[in-house]
Amino acid sequence: MRQDACQSFVRNGDQSVRSSSPSSSSLPCSRHAGMSRDLGRVLSSIRADMSGQKPSLKSGASSQSRFQVAVVTEASSTTPASASTDGSRAQDESKGRSRVVGFLDSGALGSAMDIGLPPDVSHEPDTTKSDSISLHSTGTGHTHISDSHSNTYYMRTFGHNTIDAVPNIEFYRQTAAPFGEKLTRPSLSELHDELDKVTTTPITGDSSLSYMIQVGPFRVNCPLCLQIRCMLNIWGVMLFIRMSWIVGQAGIGLTIAIILMATLVTTITGLSTSAIATNGFVRGGGAYYLISRSLGPEFGGSIGLIFAFANAVAVAMYVVGFAETVVEMLNDVDALMTDELNDIRIVGTLTVILLLGISVAGMEWEAKAQIVLLVILLGAIVNYFLGSFMPTEHKEPKGFFGYHTAILLENLVPDFRDEETFFSVFAIFFPAATGILAGANISGDLTDPQSAIPKGTLLAILITGLTYVAIAISAGSCIVRDATGDVNDTVSDTVNCTDAACTLGYDFSICKEGGCQYGLMNDFQVMSLVSGFGPLITAGIFSATLSSALASLVSAPKVFQALCKDNIYPGLSVFAKGYGKNNEPLRGYVLTFAIGLAFILIAELNIIAPIISNFFLASYALINFSVFHASMANSPGWRPSFKYYNMWVSLAGAILCCVVMFVINWWAALVTLLIILALYIYVSYKKPDVNWGSSTQALIYNQALTHCLNLTGVEDHVKNFRPQCLVLAGYPNARPALLQLVHSFTKNIGLMVCGHVKTVSRRPNFKEVLQDHARCQRWLNKKRIKAFYTPVFSDNLRHGAQLLLQAVGLGRLKPNTLVMGFKNNWSDGDMRDVEIYINAIHDAFDLQFGVAILRLQEGLDISHIQGQDELLSSQEKPPIGTKEVVISVSLTKDPDSDSCPSKTTSNQSSPLIGRGGSSILSFHIGAASGFLALFLIPAKDQSRTGALSCLTDQRLLESSQQFKKKQGKGTIDVWWLFDDGGLTLLIPYLLTNRSKWGDCRIRVFIGGKINRIDHDRRVMATLLSRFRIDFSDINVLGDINTKPKKHNKLTFKELIEPYRLKEDDMEQEAAERLKAQEPWRITDNELELYKAKTNRQIRLNELLKEHSSTAKLIVMSMPLARKGTVSSALYMCWLETLSKDLPPLLLVRGNHQSVLTFYS
Repeated sequence: MRQDACQSFVRNGDQSVRSSSPSSSSLPCSRHAGMSRDLGRVLSSIRADMSGQKPSLKSGASSQSRFQVAVVTEASSTTPASASTDGSRAQDESKGRSRVVGFLDSGALGSAMDIGLPPDVSHEPDTTKSDSISLHSTGTGHTHISDSHSNTYYMRTFGHNTIDAVPNIEFYRQTAAPFGEKLTRPSLSELHDELDKVTTTPITGDSSLSYMIQVGPFRVNCPLCLQIRCMLNIWGVMLFIRMSWIVGQAGIGLTIAIILMATLVTTITGLSTSAIATNGFVRGGGAYYLISRSLGPEFGGSIGLIFAFANAVAVAMYVVGFAETVVEMLNDVDALMTDELNDIRIVGTLTVILLLGISVAGMEWEAKAQIVLLVILLGAIVNYFLGSFMPTEHKEPKGFFGYHTAILLENLVPDFRDEETFFSVFAIFFPAATGILAGANISGDLTDPQSAIPKGTLLAILITGLTYVAIAISAGSCIVRDATGDVNDTVSDTVNCTDAACTLGYDFSICKEGGCQYGLMNDFQVMSLVSGFGPLITAGIFSATLSSALASLVSAPKVFQALCKDNIYPGLSVFAKGYGKNNEPLRGYVLTFAIGLAFILIAELNIIAPIISNFFLASYALINFSVFHASMANSPGWRPSFKYYNMWVSLAGAILCCVVMFVINWWAALVTLLIILALYIYVSYKKPDVNWGSSTQALIYNQALTHCLNLTGVEDHVKNFRPQCLVLAGYPNARPALLQLVHSFTKNIGLMVCGHVKTVSRRPNFKEVLQDHARCQRWLNKKRIKAFYTPVFSDNLRHGAQLLLQAVGLGRLKPNTLVMGFKNNWSDGDMRDVEIYINAIHDAFDLQFGVAILRLQEGLDISHIQGQDELLSSQEKPPIGTKEVVISVSLTKDPDSDSCPSKTTSNQSSPLIGRGGSSILSFHIGAASGFLALFLIPAKDQSRTGALSCLTDQRLLESSQQFKKKQGKGTIDVWWLFDDGGLTLLIPYLLTNRSKWGDCRIRVFIGGKINRIDHDRRVMATLLSRFRIDFSDINVLGDINTKPKKHNKLTFKELIEPYRLKEDDMEQEAAERLKAQEPWRITDNELELYKAKTNRQIRLNELLKEHSSTAKLIVMSMPLARKGTVSSALYMCWLETLSKDLPPLLLVRGNHQSVLTFYS
C-alpha cells in the first residue's frame, strides 16, 4: 500500500481549489493547484450535461447545481471540518434527484485526479459544434480540451462525471475494503428510474478527496517465506533419525519408491491446493478456508475442527521429540533431573512455553525465528553431505566407509526385519511428507496468497522430495546395514565373507545373530557419525522439531480462529476474537497451548500419532475432492488462474489419500472417518446461516437442471402423478393453517408454491419487492415448510391468479392443483370481489387445473393481528408471570389485508399496551395444558365490541395452528360424491401417511340408491382395495335427493335475497343493463333452473352435520358451476350453504384426469 497522502478540497463555482501532497511522484496532486476558475466551469458543465440543460458560462451559477459530485477512493475518506455554503446548498438541492459518484482506485489515482485541469490547459473559445470533447496538443506544450456545448476547455475523465461507474475492483469485494467501507456501484434503479423517483443517500461533507495514511497489519510478502515454512514442516525428525533406518529396511530402490509415492500424494494435493487458492481471494484459515469455501460448511466445519486439533496435538509430538533428544544428551552426561519420563515433561513444558512466547509476539518474530531455524537445518544437511565425502578410519568399524559401489549394490535391495513390510515402513515415513499445508494455514498473513501458495507449496515439495531421495542414495551408498563398532573385527583368512564390508576389510557377520549397535539398521544417530561436525546434526534435529512445533503452534490458532469467525459451532465463537494490528488469535494460542501441554504431560504419543497423520490425510483427500467436485459442477465461478491441474488426477489423489490412511493404520482411519461423519451430521443438522457459493450448491443446481430437462422428454403417467399445488395464501404467515395442511400432503412428494397476488395501484419498488421475497422465503424455511414463495403484481386477484397459473413452474415441475382459502367475509364486502374470486376458479378449470378450497369456521386470515408470529412462537414459554408478551389487535379488519411476517414489518404499527383512552387491547400470553391461553385485560374505555373481537381473534389464532400439531385418533371423512379422477381420494390417503395424521382413519361416503346400498358398498370396497387405500368404513347415502328441511331452505332464501336481480319488478331493458353492470346478480330463471342443485347443497350440509360433525377433516367433492350460466353469487351461496357450521372442510375437484390406477 502506498504511504503517500493527498488531500484535495473542491468548492463549487469560482471558489478556490486547494491541494496538498507530500513529495511523491506517484500522486499527481500538485498540478491541480491554482485552477479554481477553470474547475468551476468544469463542474458547471458537468451538472448541465447531466441535467440535460445548457450550462451557464458564469461561474456563479455552479452553486445552484442539482448534482453532488463525490469521488470515492479505496481508502476511507475523512469529512472535512467545514464545508462551503454554496456546496451545502447544492447538496440540499440534489436530494431526491440524482447523485454523481466517481469511483476512484488509489492505484489509478493519476488518471482519476484528471477531473481537474492540468496547469498547461488554456481557455480559448471554440466555435465547433459537436457532442464530443476533443483534445488538442500544440507545439508549445499546451493542451486544449474543447467542449462544444459550454464553449469551455477542460479535461473530463470518462466515467467520473456520470452516475454510471466504470469497472472497479472494489465493487466485487464481498466484505468491506481493508481501510474503509465497501464501495457499491450505482443500482439499476438509480440509473433507470425517473429522476423524481430516485432515492439517494445524502452525501456528508462536500465533494472532497481525502487520502489517509494507513498502516496495515504485518504481511508475509513473498512466496519464499511460505516455501520456507513448508520446508521446515516437511523436514521433520524423520530426516535425521529415521531416514537411514528406512533405507536399511527397504533398500535404496524401495525407499525411493516410498518417497515418490508420498511425494505423488503431496504433489497432487499441492496442485489441488494451488487451483483452489487461485480461484479467488484467500483469507485466513488455510485448509479449513479452502475446503469450506469449495465444498460448503458441512465438510469445511468437520475438517476445520479436527485439522486445528491435529495441529495442536502435533505441537506436543514435535516438542516431545525435541525433549527426548535433550534428555538423551542429559543422560549421556549423567545430568538427569529426576527420571527420563519426568525430564521429558519438564523440558517439553519449558519448550512449549518458549514457543508460545515467540508466537504471541507476532508474525514478525515468528517469521524471524523460522529463518534462523532454517539456516541451522540447512547447515546440518550440508554438514551431512560434506561429511559423507570425508570418511575416516575410526568411523569404519561403525559402518561408515564412504561411497563404494559394493555398498550401493548391497543396499539397493530390501532386507525387511522384525516383521516389517513395505507398507509398515511407508507408514513410518509418510508423516515426514506431511506439512505441505503449513504455508496455506497462514493464508491470512500473506500479502498475495494466490501467488505465494502455488509457488511456495510446489517448490517446497520439489526441494524436500529431492533432499529425501539424495539422503537415501547417499546413506545407502556409504553406510553398511550392520556394524559392530569394534576395530578388531577385520577380515581373516579363515572366514568366508562375501558382503560389502568384507571387501572393505571388515567382518561384521556376527551381527546376523543380533546385538550390533551400529549401521543403518541399528543406529538412529548414524547421520551424526557421517557428518563432518556431529553436534551440528543435533542442532539440525533441534531445528527440525522446533520449527515444526512452531509452525503447528501458529497454524492451529489461525485455522481455529477462522472456523470460529464463521460461527459454524456457536459455542466456540469466543475464540474468534483477534488482538492487535495483526488480529492475533491470543485465545486460540492459549487453547492450543493447553491442548499441547496436556499431551506433553502424557509423554506417550505412539497411539495418538497415527490418528494425527490420518487427520492430515483426510484434509488432503477433501482438498483433492474439492477440485474434482468443483470441476464436475461446471460452475462459471470456477476459474482458477492456476491451470496445471486435472479433475481426474485430483480424484485419484483423493482416493490415494484414503488408501494411505488405511495403510498407515486401519483403525485410526476408521476413527478419523467416524469423527468427520459425526461432525458432518451435526453441521448439516444445525444448518449454519452461511452462503459461500460452494461447489455443492453448483452441483445441486446442475443436477436439478439436468433432471428437469430429462423430465420434459417423458410423458406424464398416472402412476407418477403427484399433487403439485399452487396455494393462493398471500404472505406466508397470513394463512398458516392453509399452508400447513397443504404441506402435510405435499412434503417430499410434490411441488408446493405459495402464490401471492399483490394488488397495487402504482408501480412497485422492485428493490423492496426482492427484499420482501427473500424475507418470505426465509420465513418458509424457518418454519420448515418446503415451498416456494412467488409474488406477482396485478390489478386484481383474478388477473394475478391467471399469471401464476400460466407462468409458475419449470417443465414438469409445474402446479396442477390450485388451492385457495374460502372467502369467509364475502357477504360483507364488495360483490365484485366475489365475481373475481369465482372467476379465478373458472380460470383454473379452463387451464385443466384441479381446485381445492379450505374452509375453517373461524377463518384463515390472521394478517390483521399484529405480532402474530411472536404470539405463536411464545406457546412454548411458561406463563410464570416473569415476562409478558404483548400483542396488538386491530379492531377493524381489511378483507384484502395481508402482512409480511411481523418481524419484517417494522414500519407498521408496533404492539402497544392500552393505557388511558387507548383503543388498543393488550394481552398476557400463557401456555396451559399444551395449548395457547389468552387472558383479556380490558382497557379503561374498552367497548363490548372490542372484547368480542378480541375473543374472536383468540379463537382464530388457535384455529390457525390446528394442523401444526398431531391430530390424535379420529377420522378423515371423504365424501366422494363425484368422480373427478381420484384427487378427492388421493389427498386423504397422503395425509394419513404423515405422522401427524397417522392415527386418523379414512371413512368414505358415497351416494347411492336406497334399494342397493349393500351392492354399492361392495363395489366401492373393491375399488378401494384395488387402489390399495386403507379405509375404516364405507357409508352409502341413499337419501341425498330427499328434500331439505324447510327452515334450511328459508335460510338459503334469506342468504340469496340481497343478490337477486328481481327482473320481474323492473323493465326488461333496465334489468339487462343492471345484469351487464353487475353480472353476479341471480336471475329468477337461474334459480328455477338450478333448484334441484340448490336443494342438494342444502341437503348435503344437513347430512354432513349428521355424519361428520366430529371428524378431524372433511374432504368433499366440490360442486361445479357451469361458466356463463351460474352467476357467481349463486355459486358462492352454494359453497357457503354446503360448508357452514362444520369441522375443517376441504372442497376438492380434480381435472377429471385419472390420478389413481390399480395397474402395476
